Amino acid sequence: MARRILTHHFSLLHVDKVLLNQKWNYKNVISPYIRIYYIDGGEGLISSIDQNLKLEPGFLYIIPSFTLCNLECSKSLSQFFVHCFEDSPSGLSLFHNYRKPLKIKASELVERSIKQLLKINPNRKIYRSDDPQIYENSKFYREYQELNNQQSEGVFMETQGILLQLISQFISHIHLKREHTANIPSVILDAIRYIQINLPSEISVNQLAKRANLQTDYFSRIFLKHTGKRPLEYVQSKRIERAQYLIMTTNKSFGDIAEIIGFQNLPYFLGSSRSLL
Repeated sequence: MARRILTHHFSLLHVDKVLLNQKWNYKNVISPYIRIYYIDGGEGLISSIDQNLKLEPGFLYIIPSFTLCNLECSKSLSQFFVHCFEDSPSGLSLFHNYRKPLKIKASELVERSIKQLLKINPNRKIYRSDDPQIYENSKFYREYQELNNQQSEGVFMETQGILLQLISQFISHIHLKREHTANIPSVILDAIRYIQINLPSEISVNQLAKRANLQTDYFSRIFLKHTGKRPLEYVQSKRIERAQYLIMTTNKSFGDIAEIIGFQNLPYFLGSSRSLL
């Protein structure tokens, strides 16, 4: 029997239950980590460019990392939330082809699982503010990452199990695989995977087109059609995403990170990076 190995690792950042009001109203939020919400009272809204998801009791929500959205509460909202970083050897997110908020009906285990996550990780609240512009700071991220390093083996494994259980409900959701990857040509999916795995290397449009056995102009047009970005723009955006993750989760210097992700224009990289801190 072939043995399957989990290649994605999830690192807990925050977990808490909060009562929110009209002050929970933030525009253009984009985070380098996954957000998971379970609602047990009140109502709110997650909105993005092409969809609105009502936050309502009994439902579970996920906002994949690097997903641009707005968060709103018109009156009151009782919310459990979990924030976690995602890591994989290839740098390819489980949601790399689906950067949109998702909503599913919560199972009976969800609330108990999140309460257990809270119980075994009691110091993961956002103490300073509920404003992402304040708590999304590399210094604060490293404080919480250090708490992961201090977990016992048992707590670490149980935490991983609960995070995997919560995220797996979205991965198995029918729309994730069937609707949003089936319509993307295999040559474009292959190019996306190649870009993610080879970010440190020099990547050209000609090289990608040759791999796809297509003319350069035609390859660029269909890549733009299915990703919303031209090939080199897409490469640059993925390097910035990887840089954000490394800045927030490691103590590496900007120079080291630029080398790791293949950024040739160091001044541009430094300008982009400092805007995150």
